[in-house]
Amino acid sequence: MKNRAELNKLFSKILDICFEIHTQYGPGMLESFYESVLCYELEKAGINFMRQVGVKVHHDGKNMGLGYRIDILVENEIIVELKSKMLVVEADHKQIITHLKIAEKRLGLLINFGEAHLKDGIHRKVNQF
Repeated sequence: MKNRAELNKLFSKILDICFEIHTQYGPGMLESFYESVLCYELEKAGINFMRQVGVKVHHDGKNMGLGYRIDILVENEIIVELKSKMLVVEADHKQIITHLKIAEKRLGLLINFGEAHLKDGIHRKVNQF
């Protein structure tokens, strides 16, 4: 488990890559496109990640099966949830917070590539950080 400084440094690297992608392509592409390019760039940077990670949810001690998928899990520490739409709504924010709690991760990034200015689409989420 990385310490707070290491997580923040990794978070910044992810953001730098996202800014580069958005600068090159801007808004308007499919979410799956941004996910593919981000994963490619993470790989080039030597950053470990897993894509479309299925998370099983337990209820009352019973495995309920697949509850959701994490778009990208970076270094088994940071959940990255990607969007490519005009407006991120409150449900999107709640979704990543729930993902952080269930997956027992401390740091998440909700990023909307659909924004004209990417800085407006970046949302840092924490769980007991």
